[in-house]
Amino acid sequence: MSERLAVGEIAPEFTLPTPQGAVSLDGLLDQCDTGVIVYCYPKAQTPGCTRQACDFRDALTALRHGGYRVVGISPDPIENLERFAAAESLCFPLASDPDHHTLAAYGAW
Repeated sequence: MSERLAVGEIAPEFTLPTPQGAVSLDGLLDQCDTGVIVYCYPKAQTPGCTRQACDFRDALTALRHGGYRVVGISPDPIENLERFAAAESLCFPLASDPDHHTLAAYGAW
């Protein structure tokens, strides 16, 4: 497992597939004024991961007004992410990292 990022450390760039197409950290940064919240989770549609995703969903309007964008990253395949987003009405990108490269770079695998 990689070490976790330290406070103030520059987040590793990534480009990953989502059900809506590829998403990158740079692209998300271009869409916001303040920053990007990158959260990593182990498996879609499990109780803890669902609670976490729904918390971001419920806070999304306030986060966007604060200048933030949100992206969730998991090793799940695109089809699972698409079902998860539909089942929970998630309106932010869920990215697939099946090889764990980005997850490891963020110290989350």
